[in-house]
Amino acid sequence: MHKWLSVVGIGEDGLSGLSAIACSLVERAEAIVGGKRHLAMLPPDDPREKLIWTSPISDSIEEIVRRRGQSVCVLASGDPMCFGIGVTLTRKIPISEMTIIPAPSSFSLACARLGWSLTEVETLSLNGRPPALIQAAIYPKARLLILSEGKETPAIVADILTNRGFSGSKITVLEHMGGSQERIISGTAASWTTKELADLNTIAVECIADAGVVPLPRLAGLPDDAYHHDGQLTKREVRAITLSALAPTPGQLLWDVGAGCGSIGIEWMRSHPRCRAIAIEQNSTRLQYIADNAAALGTPYLQIVAGKAPAALKDLPQPDAIFIGGGATTEGLFEVCWEALPPGGRFVANAVTVESEQKLLQWHNQVGGELIRVAVQRAAPIGGFLGWKPMVPVTQWMVVK
Repeated sequence: MHKWLSVVGIGEDGLSGLSAIACSLVERAEAIVGGKRHLAMLPPDDPREKLIWTSPISDSIEEIVRRRGQSVCVLASGDPMCFGIGVTLTRKIPISEMTIIPAPSSFSLACARLGWSLTEVETLSLNGRPPALIQAAIYPKARLLILSEGKETPAIVADILTNRGFSGSKITVLEHMGGSQERIISGTAASWTTKELADLNTIAVECIADAGVVPLPRLAGLPDDAYHHDGQLTKREVRAITLSALAPTPGQLLWDVGAGCGSIGIEWMRSHPRCRAIAIEQNSTRLQYIADNAAALGTPYLQIVAGKAPAALKDLPQPDAIFIGGGATTEGLFEVCWEALPPGGRFVANAVTVESEQKLLQWHNQVGGELIRVAVQRAAPIGGFLGWKPMVPVTQWMVVK
């Protein structure tokens, strides 16, 4: 199949800013696809077929696929492969049938305006995505570049920063970069009041922590008080050991079975933006805790499944790793989980009762793996002195299928 589809990145300077190759792809096309803003860049008397993006966008993509073999050109903002339409199109159309010509992304343009190194900033998009995503990117001295959903987004970002204890953070909003209407507005999170903004804007943030704010690392083992919970929480030290055994890798999916307040799935996802997790929990109060914790800690895409395992597991996508934090004695649970796990998948289970410990021993006898016992003592006041207060010992079994 020849390359019938072209995706041309276009800046605020419109057609005049395109390279010769990009121009020829636009000129050759029989049909042109884009948003209203992009299609308005074409001459008003252009006779060719125009397709404006619809909602849902999948309908427009079906229209494009239906024209396979015709010469079709998609006009996109900046770099189509940077949170752009090019990524969506490559899921439906082989790259061998497409030519993609990027223009500088909003991130590249913002770095050029601010003198920032693109490789040293955190980049994210809040366009059609939950604002809670930025929670995982906030740390002292972090530089964030954020694609806005619209004119309201900077105020939402300022609010999140202020509530998180980063109220002195510097916010710069860059509108219509590279065009005649370009404008840059600066302020701080705590005093952000600018209302009159363009919908097309990119937000740059220099994160500055207020005095006494404790930063939350991306590493496993967040403080226990970072979570809302009812006592059903894998404690910090055991959590760090558990995540080390689960060994998260970007792109992998975890089943967190009997998720409690969601801490294992959340810290699995915090380890890398592309780590995915499903929290399975039957208790309705805990389901609310999981949702609250996921939003507060920057993992709003944690998938939450209400129900009791193993029944609740039957239609879930195949996991790369499984963690059982509670309920090891449930009939048939191990068999269903083991069956779901692909070769090379990791299985970790923690037990605190004698009965569940016996289950881990049985599973170890069946399929091997490693057993460890974790006993932690924390120093606590006894009268006027310090003494050691033991936490409940945890038996942990880990196996690679």
